[in-house]
Amino acid sequence: MAGILYLCPTPIGNLKDISERVLETLREADLIAAEDTRNSMKLMNAFDIHVPMTSYHEYNKTEKAYTLIDKLKEGTNIALISDAGTPGISDPGEVLVKMCHEEGIKVTSLPGPCACITALTLSGFSTRRFSFEGFLPSDKKERKEVLEDLKKEYRTFIIYEAPHHLKGTLEELKEALGGERKIAVCRELTKKFEEVLRFDLEGAALFYEKNEPKGEFVLVLEGLDRNAEKEKIQKNWQEMSVEDHMKIYLDAGMDKKEAMKAVAKDRGVSKSEVYNALL
Repeated sequence: MAGILYLCPTPIGNLKDISERVLETLREADLIAAEDTRNSMKLMNAFDIHVPMTSYHEYNKTEKAYTLIDKLKEGTNIALISDAGTPGISDPGEVLVKMCHEEGIKVTSLPGPCACITALTLSGFSTRRFSFEGFLPSDKKERKEVLEDLKKEYRTFIIYEAPHHLKGTLEELKEALGGERKIAVCRELTKKFEEVLRFDLEGAALFYEKNEPKGEFVLVLEGLDRNAEKEKIQKNWQEMSVEDHMKIYLDAGMDKKEAMKAVAKDRGVSKSEVYNALL
């Protein structure tokens, strides 16, 4: 019978955040696949866990996945851990999970620490709808495309960033989204000196010009205000005469009745108001 792949979240800063279920799974696993075995050994020693470990990281994620799949097929139960947080979130584990599904191997994910969710709940921004972006792409063209997409994002969105890139990233976000966009800068999450600072992007860029960034950062940004954007669009239409507005739709092939309906919707008014304006 094939083994099971267990996705085991590990603490993002505070060792007390590891669950009893994760500890039990790690102790009972036949093999632990770790992003950095040297780093993970500290965790194993802290909880007196003595299970064979193997490395599984960004640079061997596909080749090593085949090896791990073979072991799972032989009946080996494998616990996958990342350096911190939940495997598969901005993490090479997603490749192994995908391949397990393709091979019909059971995967189960244990609940636990996840920096993006911790930061989101601390941010004070809307949590009803959100987007996780991870680290922005290093490729310049792809990075520019992602920033263009984020200009139109109505959901709260979350970005990971390293301290030595933070200043540059804040400048890029400010240029792309505008200096007035609100941001929560979260660092040292779950640790003694946990910090959540709320700014607009202009203020965040100025703050970190004067204060050297330290620690790993999670940036939570407020999405566009749908009502404000709607009002802005309506205001743009209202600066145009009703006649010129109608002409756009009539020239596009609409009949007069449909054009009036479209103009009324654009301007946030009733059809009768459009009709009266055309008299």
